[in-house]
Amino acid sequence: MRIEDIELCATYWTVSGAVHPGSPTEISPFSLKERAEVCGRIGWRGMGFVLDDMNASVTRYGLPTVRQIFSDNGIRHVELEFLVDWHLGGERRLASDTMYDRLLELGAEIGIKKIKIGGGIFEEGEPDLPAMRSALHSICERAAPLGIDIVIEFLPFASINNIKRGLALFEGLGTTNGGLLVDTWHIERGGMTADDIRQIPTDFLRAVELDDAGPEILGSFFNDSTHYRRLCGEGSIDIPSQVQAVLDVGYRGYWGVEVISAYHRHLPLELAAQRAFDTTMQQFRAVTLPSD
Repeated sequence: MRIEDIELCATYWTVSGAVHPGSPTEISPFSLKERAEVCGRIGWRGMGFVLDDMNASVTRYGLPTVRQIFSDNGIRHVELEFLVDWHLGGERRLASDTMYDRLLELGAEIGIKKIKIGGGIFEEGEPDLPAMRSALHSICERAAPLGIDIVIEFLPFASINNIKRGLALFEGLGTTNGGLLVDTWHIERGGMTADDIRQIPTDFLRAVELDDAGPEILGSFFNDSTHYRRLCGEGSIDIPSQVQAVLDVGYRGYWGVEVISAYHRHLPLELAAQRAFDTTMQQFRAVTLPSD
């Protein structure tokens, strides 16, 4: 593998502009065409989207044009987020199921590579593993014929908050398209290390996101995550050590970059995309790339 073989994906919040998780609208003020043209020109080969934003783009352009925009700008990897409440009952489960139906519909039409989900967001205590595993089996089975991976993002403000709990969802589940998303911020804030990453079986390491963190947690985990992440190399995380661990496990997919920052989101689109790309690529110059 050469440095030129590394493919980066601008996850949604990295190039979405002045919106953030939980803001009154999560639809980017920048059009899909604007974002894709900037990303393609800089060298990004993937882009991520929240469902509301993708729905807005499909309404504006139509599906054929959305596909053409990605093709015209060299965007080979497209992912969607963020499914929650899929293990619950009642109205929240109904809303989750409706959202998942739409995610799969778009996945089939656009060629989505990954759907990101979270387990037990803002739930305290031990996760309900039997309920989660049962629901997750169905989720994965429905996505498998479409070639879509289902990736769990373990978060410090969720009941699925570490690698061990994430693996407990998938081990022995009998699916072939599900696994973990390792985010450097969540590793750091969750008290884990590169050595913990090395405990993940290769088949269960399905996605990676790179971003940095400040030396202290500002407010709650959610507040810190939503407003104070940093560009790679501009915080306190040893990004190359985590990248090396991911490579050592055998991951060879594309690399997401997720910068959710009150400062970054107000930068001009091209500057935000360029800075995120350049600082992330620099991290790969400090690791030993595999020969395969």
